[in-house]
Amino acid sequence: MLEVPQKKARPLSPHLQIYRSMFTMMMSIVHRMTGGALYVGTLLVVWWLVAAAIGPEAFAVANDFFGSIIGRLILFGYTWALLHHMLGGLRHFAWDTGHGFGPEWREILAKANLAGSITLTILIWIVGYLVR
Repeated sequence: MLEVPQKKARPLSPHLQIYRSMFTMMMSIVHRMTGGALYVGTLLVVWWLVAAAIGPEAFAVANDFFGSIIGRLILFGYTWALLHHMLGGLRHFAWDTGHGFGPEWREILAKANLAGSITLTILIWIVGYLVR
């Protein structure tokens, strides 16, 4: 009878249960999450633009939604997601140029990404309310 060779058991790839949690790892996960959230936020921007094109009644409905507490929280989150994802992209761009790979710089850039996105979001909203 013909023997079928058995495949050797391959080692499992380490995952989140194996690695100890690092700040840069968390920022990588958040970068992916903000990228996904930007899809939803962009659909809301499209809804607003389509409502403006349809007419004043549809535009009023969209403006009422975005003017509500829930709408403003969503817009605030969208602003933060956009800025956080953009700054994360700039961090990856710096890595593409060969800079910032050292352990110290990885941590500094990850913390700057988070602090910068929060600070810029708050500043944009303050300026928005002052201009309004």
